[in-house]
Amino acid sequence: MPPSANSGEATQRLRLAFQTGFFVLFIVAPVFDLFRYDLTRGHAILLGFEWRLGLDEFFAGRISATQAGINILLRLFLPIFGGAALFIAVAWRWGRLYCGWLCPHFSVVETINRLMRRASGKPSLWEGKALPPKNPDGSTFRVDARWWLLTVPLAVAFAFLWAVVLLTYLLPPAEVYGNLLAATPTRNQALFIGVGTFVLTLEFLFARHLFCRFGCAVGLFQSLAWMANRGAMVVGFERARAADCADCYDAGGPGHAACEGVCPMRLRPRVPKHKMFTCTQCGQCIAACGTVERNRPEGTLLRWVDRDAARRNEAQVSLTGKRDPRE
Repeated sequence: MPPSANSGEATQRLRLAFQTGFFVLFIVAPVFDLFRYDLTRGHAILLGFEWRLGLDEFFAGRISATQAGINILLRLFLPIFGGAALFIAVAWRWGRLYCGWLCPHFSVVETINRLMRRASGKPSLWEGKALPPKNPDGSTFRVDARWWLLTVPLAVAFAFLWAVVLLTYLLPPAEVYGNLLAATPTRNQALFIGVGTFVLTLEFLFARHLFCRFGCAVGLFQSLAWMANRGAMVVGFERARAADCADCYDAGGPGHAACEGVCPMRLRPRVPKHKMFTCTQCGQCIAACGTVERNRPEGTLLRWVDRDAARRNEAQVSLTGKRDPRE
């Protein structure tokens, strides 16, 4: 769980550790039967144990309809609704924490963003204009089209990995990986992996932000729960010090700010909460601002706030109707 105040680079290192760990878990969970649904067996597997609804016993006449109904309630609906309630409760309090700190798809989004910026100057093909070739710490980099030679193959590799891993959630992993190593996948396996790789490659290269914003039900429900709580954790902006943003603009070029340039969802911090609907609480804007303002005694202008501080922050931002005096 991220802290309620900015901790800059240390927070980003912690977030990277969470992302890496969950990405590895996403890949190995089917291999070790931690969680998957086996189509060949017709039931789920959880932590190495078979997870059945007990309908076979009902159809065989070994249990009553009442017992079958209780089994369905306890083994299907209770885990689903209980897990969903816990997930929404976390989102209500902390926002899209899963997206920014755990989601393996978002890890790919951020990776491709960085590579595309190296290749084209823009983190997304749909970006209106290139970002300055300058990082929050003052270092610069040169845009080089040769980075496309890494960006495109890596997007295809991620897509292929995802297609294979998703298949192992449905079929025995030993069979899937064994067939791939022997170059003898079944027709259906090859079709699933081929179509999945093609579709995911297009998504990773062209529509990853659109998917996160509009196509991901998991992200949407988190955002809706977060918006319903006026005291939820949010990126707060010290509007009284808005003039300090001038140094950031001068360093980044007209109309550019470090906090905007690093946002993987291409959002603009320092705006009212409803305009940050898809914020993933990754904290990169906070870290960037802290780096730019590191020589000021007051420190960063952005930090995580919650409860009463979040309500006050939203009231201040909404009353001004502007992000800062320079705009």
